[in-house]
Amino acid sequence: MNLPCQFAGLDQVVLPPQPLHLAIGMFDGLHRGHQSVINAALAGAQRSGGLAGVLTFWPHPSVLFRPTAPTQMLMSPEMKRAVLGRLGLSFIIEQNFSPALAQIAAEDFLPYLQASLPQLAAIYVGENWRYGRERRGDVVQLIAAAKQVGLSVFSAPRLNHEGEPISSSRIRGLLSQGEIAAANALLGYVYFSAGIVQPGRQLGRQLGFPTLNIAWVPELQPRLGVYAVKVTLPSGQVVNGVANYGLRPTVGLATAPLLEVHLLETAAADAGDYLTVNWLHYLRPEQKFTGVDALRSQIALDRQKAIDFFGK
Repeated sequence: MNLPCQFAGLDQVVLPPQPLHLAIGMFDGLHRGHQSVINAALAGAQRSGGLAGVLTFWPHPSVLFRPTAPTQMLMSPEMKRAVLGRLGLSFIIEQNFSPALAQIAAEDFLPYLQASLPQLAAIYVGENWRYGRERRGDVVQLIAAAKQVGLSVFSAPRLNHEGEPISSSRIRGLLSQGEIAAANALLGYVYFSAGIVQPGRQLGRQLGFPTLNIAWVPELQPRLGVYAVKVTLPSGQVVNGVANYGLRPTVGLATAPLLEVHLLETAAADAGDYLTVNWLHYLRPEQKFTGVDALRSQIALDRQKAIDFFGK
């Protein structure tokens, strides 16, 4: 699969002279609802012989408007690019959400887009999408404005799961509660983290359960605890594992949560390797034990529970 072209802003875009089908949104988490918007753009481009792409933003608008309490993002720009890269898009535009962008009036938004994307043929958004200064523009206004300049607008209906709307905020709540399987059902793919293995204190090895310490600092922290995971190694090999995400209170409190993974299979992985960890099942919350012996016994139980999970 060809990877999409990536542009750091609308003013950087250079594309062939083909009709552009553009999905627009923050797309934090790229959940099933977001994917329905993007899939509509892909289908439109296929019908017209055009190119399908995404216009997304960073940082979240709340960084400007609620700087003391911004929305905690489900994914970094790097993670978002990784997921977008799987969808078959031709291009990704990552626009800085700056004070100047926030001040563009709703009625000026389409001319602003067309100035950078003269081949723009159609826009795809979610039905509750808002835009323009003070979020004054809505889908009804967008459709009317687009019609005047010969553009099409597709508004994707909001998707429900088990009777409730799929949303990034709902997924944030599930991850915070350790409801990883439910979060994955809304995402439409397995929640993952990725980072470089860092040299550690070898505490896991001393306990008989060597671990890989992965550099990963998310904005939205999943619930602290132990998880059954699958780990993708640099070779592409995927192995089962058990991960601890937490502060390690028994062996010396960390200042921030750490992600440590113990592989359940023999595999070559070491410091400096870039690993992807796919989170599948929550085993238990983090807790403080009376000492290392009690911790060692619990780790053995966690390991067996993870083996049982994968053996189902």
